[in-house]
Parts: sequence; structure tokens; C-alpha cells
Amino acid sequence: MSEHSDQSPPPEDIEHRALKLLTRREHSRQELYFKLVQRGFVSADIEPVLERLQQQGWLNDERFAEIFVRHRVEQGYGPMRILADLQQRGVHWRPQALADISEEQWQAWALEQQQRRFPVAVKRSWQELGKQGRFLSRRGFTRSQIDYALQAADD
Repeated sequence: MSEHSDQSPPPEDIEHRALKLLTRREHSRQELYFKLVQRGFVSADIEPVLERLQQQGWLNDERFAEIFVRHRVEQGYGPMRILADLQQRGVHWRPQALADISEEQWQAWALEQQQRRFPVAVKRSWQELGKQGRFLSRRGFTRSQIDYALQAADD
């Protein structure tokens, strides 16, 4: 049994707490680690538990990434935002679910987001185009996807 401070919860509670979090939704290893630290567990006690959960299949960054990508796409986010959000959660590779989406599909989703946010045909001034482009950029679409959406909206 590893040593822990008298003020931290006992290490036996780590696995229980981690499994409780994982039953609610998938987490990346980094996310789960930080949540356990926030709950007062000691890093040296957390690592072996996370390793065991990975070996048992409860914790899987690839599965987390695939689910996360699908969820973010459904929310209307573009590839750049999704990649940044994944990296923030400790996933530093391009998940297959993201790689499987074609550029044409991203363009169609960018257009859909643009039309959803700006449904009324307004005078297409440079100021309005800039506003719409910035919106799509914040959603994480690439320059070419934004250009496509703005040009298609004019047609």
C-alpha cells in the first residue's frame, strides 16, 4: 500500500470514485486524473489505479476520442475546434472518427451552421461577411470551409 498524507482520502477510494465518474460518461485519462486530484487524491496513488483501469478496459483514450468527436460534430463544431478540445483533454493524435470525415462534409456542416446562426437573408456587406466568418472560425472551421459556406450562402 502506498503512503498518502493524512489529509487525503484513502487510496482504496480512488478506484471507486474513478469508476463512478466513468459510469456517467467517458473520460480521457488526463480528465480523470485531474478530477481525482481535485477531489483530494494524491498523484502517486492515482497513477496505478488509472493504469489498472486502462488494462481492464474501463479507461480508453481512443474510445473517449471517438465518442467526443461524434458529440462535437453533432453540436456543430469544426475540425480545428475539436482537435484543440481533444488536446486540452490530453488526446494528442487525430482520432479516426475525425479523419473519416471528408472536406466536403465539413464544408456542408459549415454552411449549415452559418445558415442556422444567420437564417435571414441580410444585405451581404463586408461587415456582415466578417461577422459570419468570425462565428464560423470560433466554431473551429478552417478558412477554406468558411469561404465555402460564405460563398454558397450567396448562391
